[in-house]
Amino acid sequence: MRYAIFGDIHANLEGLQAVLEDAQDMECTDFVCLGDIVGYSSNPVECLDIVRDMGCPVIKGNHDEEAVLDTSLEGLNPLAKQAMEWTRAQLSEENKEYLRNLKLVRQVSDFTIVHSSLDTPGNWTYVTNKFDAMASFSYQFTQLCFYGHTHFPRIYEKADSVQPLEGTDVDIEMGKKYFINCGSAGQPRDGDWRAAYAIYDVEEQHVSIRRLEYDIQKTQQKILDSGLPEMLAHRLAIGK
Repeated sequence: MRYAIFGDIHANLEGLQAVLEDAQDMECTDFVCLGDIVGYSSNPVECLDIVRDMGCPVIKGNHDEEAVLDTSLEGLNPLAKQAMEWTRAQLSEENKEYLRNLKLVRQVSDFTIVHSSLDTPGNWTYVTNKFDAMASFSYQFTQLCFYGHTHFPRIYEKADSVQPLEGTDVDIEMGKKYFINCGSAGQPRDGDWRAAYAIYDVEEQHVSIRRLEYDIQKTQQKILDSGLPEMLAHRLAIGK
């Protein structure tokens, strides 16, 4: 069994399609979505339709939550506010109800999935260092947990202590736990514009994070054509 684990799509249809096509080429048998299907880019409905039709395990991200609320967006920065106002206007009530009913944390087979952190999943905490990871490990009852939210691929390992690992591949060892960020399918922020997702090979007990080129110019042009802020198109090319 090989799981393709992806998230932070952010309405980037071309990024999502690249991930799913590669996962099929890599003979993945199962799919898991770590949330933030919508937000920032120009195809929230199309991305939602694809994920929903897959029938795979999905959890809620902060943009998924924000998209279904009726609350004011005054607390957001102008860029995020404009993007979320646009996104809310695109979604049907059926789409909003789907997002509203997503769980914050789920166990899939022998691993856990969460969008942000396990200790406070609804507070949308960013896990960016080993101290943040330590807090989540305290609530991790499976050997593996996959998360997103930072848009930055990262593998944390807990044995006697918690340490970030070098690279984007790891062999899962008995007696250790792993907290793994799969990167972003639609808006990477680690300086690499390519779409990212993880493959968990259950039989081999191995996790690898893959990077994929996609038609970024097409995505950028659709963002501009939709009336979304130009910066949302420009930032895709620099992975920020």
